[in-house]
Amino acid sequence: VTRRPAYEKPEEKETLKPRELAGKRVLLVEDNELNREIAVEIIGSTGVSIDTAVNGLDAVNIVSQSTEGFYQMILMDIQMPVMDGYEATRQIRSLKRADIRNIPIVAMTANAFSEDVTNAIKAGMNYHLAKPIDLAALMGVLNKYLQ
Repeated sequence: VTRRPAYEKPEEKETLKPRELAGKRVLLVEDNELNREIAVEIIGSTGVSIDTAVNGLDAVNIVSQSTEGFYQMILMDIQMPVMDGYEATRQIRSLKRADIRNIPIVAMTANAFSEDVTNAIKAGMNYHLAKPIDLAALMGVLNKYLQ
């Protein structure tokens, strides 16, 4: 039995104009330096400001020390040293802040089985992007969650 995810799939055909996303801020959590650099370059080209974390614990610390509403989205790798993306998402979601409940957290992982999508949703993530990241899918996610 295939279960459909409880979230809405972003439109992948939509394009972004950098001005539409200027002023938005995203936290990218990725332990692989090359993947991090590529994502920063791609996402930065949309006008989004992007900060990075190298593991889940780093992400929890960055988010907990930021002011409320500072980030409009978190892109979270799953398999990382120190703390994985699932645990980082659970800890971020448990922060006692008004903005945390509604901040989109998107999994970006090579683990693309339906079980992985389910685990991401159970951990408190809003969406799951499979690696290697499809540019159109990434743009669709940015467009959906940052507008």
